[in-house]
Amino acid sequence: MSRALFNRNPDLKRLLDEGYFVQQQGGYLAMREIPYVDERRQLRIGTLISSLTLAGDQTRTPDTHVVHWDGDFPCHANGARIQGISHASGTFNLGHGLKATHAFSSKPEGGYSDYHHKMTSYANIIAGPAAVLKPGSTARTFREPEQEEESVFNYVETASDRVGIGALTGRLVGERIAIIGLGGTGGYILDLVAKTPVCEIRIFDSDEFLTHNAFRAPGAPSLDELREAPRKVDYLKRIYSRMHRNIVANDVDLNADNLHLLDGVTFAFLSLDAGDAKRSIMAKLEAIGAGFVDVGMGLELDEGSLGGILRVTASTPEKRDHVPQRISFVGGGAKGIYASNIQVADLNALNAVLAVVKWKKICGFYRDLEQEHHCTYTTDGNMLINGDLA
Repeated sequence: MSRALFNRNPDLKRLLDEGYFVQQQGGYLAMREIPYVDERRQLRIGTLISSLTLAGDQTRTPDTHVVHWDGDFPCHANGARIQGISHASGTFNLGHGLKATHAFSSKPEGGYSDYHHKMTSYANIIAGPAAVLKPGSTARTFREPEQEEESVFNYVETASDRVGIGALTGRLVGERIAIIGLGGTGGYILDLVAKTPVCEIRIFDSDEFLTHNAFRAPGAPSLDELREAPRKVDYLKRIYSRMHRNIVANDVDLNADNLHLLDGVTFAFLSLDAGDAKRSIMAKLEAIGAGFVDVGMGLELDEGSLGGILRVTASTPEKRDHVPQRISFVGGGAKGIYASNIQVADLNALNAVLAVVKWKKICGFYRDLEQEHHCTYTTDGNMLINGDLA
């Protein structure tokens, strides 16, 4: 990923060709081994870090003139701080193994034309005094960057890093996700999870993707695609594999004979009908210590309008005692409020969003004050109610 990115972009390639030790790490460009002078007039080594603005695998003009710096505050040769670049100090956990202690701001007239212009400008400001104290000191080390780990994405994920939440996104990296049932809600769950750096996404469904599914699922299939009547897992994998590399399609209904397909899963989303299969799946997930979220939706047509309730029930190794009272295992819906099969795309999407938000809370991505393991959303009254607090 990183090497290809440098080869395709003249500004990044020029940095390498000129001997700068630069790497792409997540949505950042890091320039390492920059010599600088500290307040005691000692020579030190630091790292410059800039967010990357990309259109696919092509760099665009930097959208900010600010950079981060991992090191002490750089000084002039006499030990006085280079105050002209001062912007902010603190502890910045940028994710991807990157941390910083300062942010610098130096904007030339007209801004920076590209990343070579931006990174070398800062490197010259910071490393110049080091060359005064020790002639020959330079950021141009001509050192070959180490091989980076393979990304789960087909292109660089810049959304998290440009807003400073890369470290939080990193909490999702080790997750192996199962999405069981790819009807309306399951498709939207996949849409959201595919945008995260989880290491694997296993999808399960044995049904065809038919015309009615097109009006409940994310995206917009063509008429020719619908004529093919593809399997749901194949159709959705084809779409989301354009972004996420590690999607495994399972064209099966899970049952007692194939539950081994869940081995290694750390978290699962259940968006399938009630029945004995769901009971077996949940027992398997509990046995392997995986958390899961089960979703339900019941809508009814009454007096010319739709109303109903969405349900999101979470189960974690720390709390599972509420599950028998919240989730029905009887086909047809013993808990009749969720028995209706009416589905509408916007409520499918909302149910998926609530489920994914809960998973991210469990992972520590979102703050979770109540640690609710069950919530319902009622359309009439716009009520969102929490229950079963940990």
